[in-house]
Amino acid sequence: MTHVEILDAARDRADGYKVDASRGQRIGRVSSEWFSRPADERYLSLSDLYATVRSRTERSRTRTVESAAIRVEASRDDAERLSLMLPGSDAPIAPTHWSFGQLAGLVGAPAAYLRQLPAPLAGINLQYGLTSHRAEQVKTLEIADGRVELRAVTGPDYGRIFDHELVSAVQRIAGNGTGDTRWKVPGVLDWSTGIYNPRVDITQDTTTLYASDRDVFLFLVDDLNPIEAGRLPDGSPDLYFRGFYCWNSEVGAKTLGMASFYLRAVCQNRNLWGVEDFEEITIRHSKYAASRFAHEAAPALTRFANSSAIPFVNGIKAAREKIVARSDEDRSDFLRKRGFSKGETAKIIETVLAEEGRKPESIFDFVQGITAVARDKTQQDARLDLEARAKKLLDRAA
Repeated sequence: MTHVEILDAARDRADGYKVDASRGQRIGRVSSEWFSRPADERYLSLSDLYATVRSRTERSRTRTVESAAIRVEASRDDAERLSLMLPGSDAPIAPTHWSFGQLAGLVGAPAAYLRQLPAPLAGINLQYGLTSHRAEQVKTLEIADGRVELRAVTGPDYGRIFDHELVSAVQRIAGNGTGDTRWKVPGVLDWSTGIYNPRVDITQDTTTLYASDRDVFLFLVDDLNPIEAGRLPDGSPDLYFRGFYCWNSEVGAKTLGMASFYLRAVCQNRNLWGVEDFEEITIRHSKYAASRFAHEAAPALTRFANSSAIPFVNGIKAAREKIVARSDEDRSDFLRKRGFSKGETAKIIETVLAEEGRKPESIFDFVQGITAVARDKTQQDARLDLEARAKKLLDRAA
C-alpha cells in the first residue's frame, strides 16, 4: 500500500488507527481538568457551553467603586450569612466564595481564617480592613440570579475578557465541537491494542468542554484526519493529529491562554500522549488584554486551525534525516556539548536503544530520547527543562 492508501485506510476504519504513544511528550493539563470537574461543570457541546456563559454575562454588570465605601453587613439570625452594601446599591449583595477571598486579599486579611468565624465577627474584621486600609478604586462584577451576587473584585485596570468571548472565538473554527467541523471532542486510546479510536460518544465522562462559576476550559482535536510524519521502526506510519486547548477566567482566577500542538493519542483519563511542536500563548488581564485577545490570541487560533501540516511534517522529516552521530563517542559529544550531564547522556542513549532497538543517530532519535527521559521526571521544572531543550533541537533541525 502507498502512504496515501495507508492514511485513507486509517481514516476509514471504524475502530480507529494504530499509534505509538510512547514517543514525544506527555501533557497532563487536560487530565487535571478532567479529574477535577464535577458533573455540573461538564458540557456536551460548544453551543450549550456558550449559552451558559453568555447568559451570565447578560445578567452581569461592572462598575468602579471606592473600597472604603463598601459596607459589610452580617445577620445575627444567620451566623453564616454575610452581605455587602456597595455605593449606589439599594439592596445588599452576597459575595461568592471567590470574591470574598479577593476582598480579604485586598485588605491583607487571611480569607481561610475569616471563613471559619461567625458572620458577624468576620464582618467586623473585614469592615475594619476596608475602612482602615488605604482607599482604592476597585472594579466589581455583579450578577443578578434571584439575588444579586458579587462575582469578582479586581483592580480598576483589570482587562476583563468574558468567557463567552473565548467560546465564541472557538465556535468560529469548531462549530459545535461535536464533529460538525473537523474539530471535535477527542476519542480514546485503547492501551491493550495501541489503537486510537476517534469516534466515541460525547458524554460527561468523555467531554473536554468545561465551565465553572470562575473559568472555562476547552480541548478539541482534529483526530479524524491523521497526518503521517515518517515511519516507526516496524515500517508502519507514525501518525499524528492536531489539537488545542484554551482557558479563561472573567473573575481573575487565571490568565487567558491557548496551547496548540500535534499529538498521537488521548487516553480515557484525558492525558495527551506523543505531543510534538507544543506552543502556548498566555494573556494577563491587564488594561489592554481585550485588544491583545482580539489581535493576537484569536487570530493565532484561527491560523493554527486552518494551517497546513506540511511545515510540521517537513520539520520531522528533516530531523529524521539529519544524522549527527555514528559512534558512541559522537553520541556522547553531541549531548555533552548541549549541556547534558554524563548521567543524562547515558540515560538518553539507553532509552533510545530500548525503545528503538538501536542507538540514536539522527536529531529525531535524540529528541525522542530526551522527551522519553523527561516523562520520567517527577520534578516539573526538570521535566519542562528537558522538553524545552528537545524542542530547541527539533526547531533547529527544521
